[in-house]
Amino acid sequence: MTTSTRPDLSDIHPDDWVDRWLPSGWRPYARLARLDRPVGTWLTLFPCWAALIQASHGFPELQRLVIFSLGALLIRSAGSTINDIADRKFDGHVERTRFRPLASGQIGVLQALVFLAIQLALAATLLILIAPYTRLVAVCVLPLVFLYPFCKRFTHWPQAVLGAAFNWGMLMAWADVEGHIPVGAILMWAGALAWQIGYDSVYAYVDVKDDTKLGLKSTAILFGRHGRICIGVFYGLAVGAWALGGWLLGMSWPYAIGMLLIAAHLAWQTRRLDLARPDLNYRLFLANILTGGLLACAALAGTL
Repeated sequence: MTTSTRPDLSDIHPDDWVDRWLPSGWRPYARLARLDRPVGTWLTLFPCWAALIQASHGFPELQRLVIFSLGALLIRSAGSTINDIADRKFDGHVERTRFRPLASGQIGVLQALVFLAIQLALAATLLILIAPYTRLVAVCVLPLVFLYPFCKRFTHWPQAVLGAAFNWGMLMAWADVEGHIPVGAILMWAGALAWQIGYDSVYAYVDVKDDTKLGLKSTAILFGRHGRICIGVFYGLAVGAWALGGWLLGMSWPYAIGMLLIAAHLAWQTRRLDLARPDLNYRLFLANILTGGLLACAALAGTL
């Protein structure tokens, strides 16, 4: 009798909703776009929603909320496609990623490129619905989106590039609502960048052995056994930037309660971190969905 060699931490899970509900020809594209793994979308959406709430001084207009939510979904999906195209030769040698569509040969590079063109075209149509200044801000993020997949080849800080791109919607939100980007908003974005360096480093520890063998770089490899301290520092910087940014943006006192809850949650994550346990590190990475939700709730409370 043969047994499956699929590792527990593989990010492809057979017999999930993709396998059960989608036609076979659609499944590789759904996985390429990470529709089966929405954690990245949530981690992109929550900071964007927080910025929209702060810029709108309350609940944002429904049309704007829908546009930015769709934009976050499409850009995150396109970024994932670019990443898989760039990493297809590496992914086959990493336990977590070796069953991805390109790495496993389910689709070819040309098919992935056509799919990427469709994703970018759909995202571009949303630009028609936002202000001209916001369009300019949006275009500025594209070099980061295309640069990120190659960063692990020459720098230990791909997580910083990803964090800058992932949270760009925060700057776009202010540009669209207010027509300018205040210092407080830049601090909120910088806090999200520091937060992402922290939680994406936790995620990177899942792959650290495979990445080291392949000669790739990451903050996890750079931090080494000092990971808990380094990640804790970046989490602290995130809370500090969000607290100061919120104060500059005129958030009311309930916002401070939100910051205390976020600080407590991130401190719990840091305390629980075990660099030798990839399964635990992956769960702690997922716990940052709650961090993002708390940030959006704190922004809404701070506008009351």
